[in-house]
Amino acid sequence: MPPLNRPVGPDRYGTDVLAPGWQQKPKKVVPEISLERGLVLEDARTGFCGAVTRWENGLVVLEGRGAKRRSFPIGPGLLLEGKPVVVKLPARVSARATGIGPGRTASGRTASGSIAGPKERAKVALPSRIYVEGRHDAELVEKIWGDDLRHCGVVVEFMDGIDDLADIVAEFAPEQGRRLGVLADHLVPGSKESRIAASVTRGRYADVVLVTGHPFVDIWQAVKPAKLGLSAWPTVPRGTDIKYGTCAALGWPHRDQTDIAHAWQRILADGVVRELVD
Repeated sequence: MPPLNRPVGPDRYGTDVLAPGWQQKPKKVVPEISLERGLVLEDARTGFCGAVTRWENGLVVLEGRGAKRRSFPIGPGLLLEGKPVVVKLPARVSARATGIGPGRTASGRTASGSIAGPKERAKVALPSRIYVEGRHDAELVEKIWGDDLRHCGVVVEFMDGIDDLADIVAEFAPEQGRRLGVLADHLVPGSKESRIAASVTRGRYADVVLVTGHPFVDIWQAVKPAKLGLSAWPTVPRGTDIKYGTCAALGWPHRDQTDIAHAWQRILADGVVRELVD
């Protein structure tokens, strides 16, 4: 007869939960990833899926189908390819250690070609601003001139459209010492955009507002096509969205806004935008 203090048959309750070593039981580790523009994430709670467009104030902004944008806390709660991850801000240790910051190169120059100065403490932003029409346009400005503008303490802000430019300028209320620069998308003579710009530059703020722009149908075409291995940017038929049409012509995925975000990140890849069309 077995001792009374030993169970007979399978132990339904397992080992003693209070036995030494229970604290060291392996825990499931959720990997950490650094945020980067174009990274496609999914919110585990709502199922919203989109590409990372920016992050600020402890939130990451995802852009999904139909250009819908939603913000989520930086940290746990997001999925990458269906698996839980903990998102964190991009590390800047390597930049401090090497002296190469965002937009800087190993040659000691910024992406715009200017000589990179020593790392500085963050500056208080000047009251003047630069408004840039179009999200991709603003990201390109940051990619090329971000270091230079931060050195000067000038803040660049995204502007959704130029139709209400007069009201936007009036709300900002520029004056001497508080000037405003506006970079418009596809600003060509005779266009609606050029007439709106002219009405602002001839108005009451003429001395403190500068409105300029680029002649391209889309800011993508400001990048030399040769940098992407192309002889020229494809011609997109009138009435077709320029970004979707470009991706289709190049054989790139273009089903939704996530694919467009990936395409833009491909164009923005290091070394691609260092030379723009003159």
